[in-house]
Amino acid sequence: MLGWYPGHMNKARRQILEALPEIDVVIEVLDARLPYSSANPMLASLTRHKPVLKILSRADLADPERTREWTAHFDAQSATRALAVTTTNARDLKRIPKLCHELAGQVRADRDVRVMVMGIPNVGKSTLINGLAGRTIAKTGNEPAVTKRQQKVRIAGQVALIDTPGVLWPKIEDQASAYRLAASGAIRDTAIDYVEVAVVAAAELARRYPDALSGRYKLKELPAYRPNPEADRVDADGDARPDLLALAGFDGHAILATIAAKRGGLRAGGEMDLHRGAEVLLHELRDGKLGRLTLETPADIPTEDATEDGADTAVDR
Repeated sequence: MLGWYPGHMNKARRQILEALPEIDVVIEVLDARLPYSSANPMLASLTRHKPVLKILSRADLADPERTREWTAHFDAQSATRALAVTTTNARDLKRIPKLCHELAGQVRADRDVRVMVMGIPNVGKSTLINGLAGRTIAKTGNEPAVTKRQQKVRIAGQVALIDTPGVLWPKIEDQASAYRLAASGAIRDTAIDYVEVAVVAAAELARRYPDALSGRYKLKELPAYRPNPEADRVDADGDARPDLLALAGFDGHAILATIAAKRGGLRAGGEMDLHRGAEVLLHELRDGKLGRLTLETPADIPTEDATEDGADTAVDR
């Protein structure tokens, strides 16, 4: 399991708890390409008694059919609405104030609906707030955890937003989610081995979008995976590591090696630079150059979600 909990994120958790009693609605910003993995279970635990608007950001990069599945999945939940947006598209954002009012219910006419904006790092929170405000309020960037403190801004439609720093949780129990987050850029590239992330991403793309992967890199075949006999070994902490390549069914190493060979990763003497292949695949995946892709569906949500326990036991340091 991946451990990740910088000190400023622990501080943000305390700030959220202090502000929540005055909040009418929570906006949780999710990455439309991985709505389950980009949903922080700790935030779900903190805000369980508040109505929630799930914003599926980067909808222009996600598979439209899968996005419709996710929107229906969230809309079926109590006190929850979902809206897929491109956070730089003003037309997409116009519906948000009205949805906040609908979720808030009866609010005194002389005050704004108070909305807290939450989400893990690098899912587009700051871009969303800037778009809603019509000006630069929140700092944006392509690195996780750009926002370090709460910010307040009033927007049109009698809505007052409170932005919060991106918060990850103490341990990401679901290894598949950890690798999807790393592939999307939500986790720093130093948190998990960069090449290993690309290997898993290649295998998952071969399973979910074989035509897009083959077409982009002119792959003649997508090699099947032969299970590693040590894949189910137990780590020192007692947790078994799932063989993600076996679950995908494709040999991500072989696919990444072919991408590296085609994109300048073949060194003198025939040595393969897999890091070069990883750079190509992950950068192009994040930039949407493989097309509109979604890395998970509602069917991928574990039936027994072990991450919920981790969310409730986040410790203050």
